[in-house]
Amino acid sequence: MPSSLAVVVQSVSKAYGATQALDRISLTVPAGQFVAVIGRSGAGKTTLLRCLSRAVTPSAGSIRFEGRDVVALRGRALTRHRARVGMIYQQFNLVRRLTVMDNVLIGRLPHTSGMWRWAALARCFARRDRDIAARALDHVGLLDRAWQRVDTLSGGQQQRVAIARALAQAPELILADEPVASLDLANGTAVMETLRRRAAAAGLTVIATLHHVDYARRFADRIVGLADGRLVFDGAPAALDDAALAGVFGDRPEPAPAVAPAIGGRPEWAPA
Repeated sequence: MPSSLAVVVQSVSKAYGATQALDRISLTVPAGQFVAVIGRSGAGKTTLLRCLSRAVTPSAGSIRFEGRDVVALRGRALTRHRARVGMIYQQFNLVRRLTVMDNVLIGRLPHTSGMWRWAALARCFARRDRDIAARALDHVGLLDRAWQRVDTLSGGQQQRVAIARALAQAPELILADEPVASLDLANGTAVMETLRRRAAAAGLTVIATLHHVDYARRFADRIVGLADGRLVFDGAPAALDDAALAGVFGDRPEPAPAVAPAIGGRPEWAPA
């Protein structure tokens, strides 16, 4: 497989009992592409991400990541695959009583071993790991909050900490599951701008499920639409016209907010 292809999904299905969450999905994602996955609640968006991360195993089909068969992975090989995939969640999944820095350092756990693995349990990390975490926080504009407890931050700031944690993991693929669904308009736009900018700078492949079409149109290179577990749209944002939207959402598309404009081309806290 050419190295320019990061993810190849072939005829992937996933059933939970009598419920068909995914129905023969095929998808090829080039390295470095930002893909938005849209669809109504229950369309199969989260299940697709969980199959890609191998949090769940597809019922049928194959998934190849950088040429490796993800579905066949077991044991340490599966652990190594998960270390190469950074996850960003809607509810942040941060340890709220810990500091910002401690939460970002959690992203370094897949890269620790031996005595440092045990030391990490006491929140002691090597200087290299702390430097990587600090750079990740600087990238998202939160280095000055490094020693602040996470539960004192706003929702938008917490999601930026989650992005920094994923970046500190040094992944090759980022999977973001509704990363802005719980944020207001301004914070959601700032978070999407951060994710898009940092992924582009690092050459990362991103697959993000998004509830609102406006975010997908503005920030994605490509939009994939799911309906009832089936792939019903795959194309450039400009191709997502009313007919395509009707195929994804039906006759009653879910409301989508306008996306806030960037101030001066980027958030005021963003590094140049």
